[in-house]
Amino acid sequence: MSALVDRPARTSSRVARLVTEIFAPAVFAAVMPLIIALHSTAPAVLTGLGWALLAILFCSVVPYAVIWVGVRRGRLTDHHIGVREQRRLPLVYGLLSVLVGLAVLVFAGAPRPLIAMVVVMFAVLLVVTAINQAWKLSAHAAVAAGSMSVLVIVFGAALIPSLALIALVGWSRVRLADHTTRQVVAGALAGILLAVPTFVLLS
Repeated sequence: MSALVDRPARTSSRVARLVTEIFAPAVFAAVMPLIIALHSTAPAVLTGLGWALLAILFCSVVPYAVIWVGVRRGRLTDHHIGVREQRRLPLVYGLLSVLVGLAVLVFAGAPRPLIAMVVVMFAVLLVVTAINQAWKLSAHAAVAAGSMSVLVIVFGAALIPSLALIALVGWSRVRLADHTTRQVVAGALAGILLAVPTFVLLS
């Protein structure tokens, strides 16, 4: 009987883990520049891919590589950096990488929407880094909320239902006991409040 009772809980945990991995900040940091670059350079697909790969290098590949090395060397407990006290250096390195990438994109003449997207990513990461010095704000929720808000701005009201993804990501973080509901809600609000005006003004 206990096995039957525990089965839904185990299934729920597996789903939460899957959601957390699929919609991790590093994934959004790779997917969003690709979508925005292709959309802003259409129909020149190759041009869009070139800009996207440049942005992804600095916004996703380098920051995630820093985290991966930290995990491999035992300085970080896991690739989501579940221990708040371990987050400072990886987040700072991530900020520096995104800032360098932003400078490269600006000087190379990247499309304005892509530059706006990278600025959004930098702003969200900066706020998450600052708050995480004292409180474990959910980076997953902040990045998901900021990203989905930008997609609604770019593609219109038809994508409003997709904002439910923010709630799904938040649920996964609470279900895995990596964050409290307050930390998830605060992260989502921060992502939206930073992303919407920043992207609208710069794009």
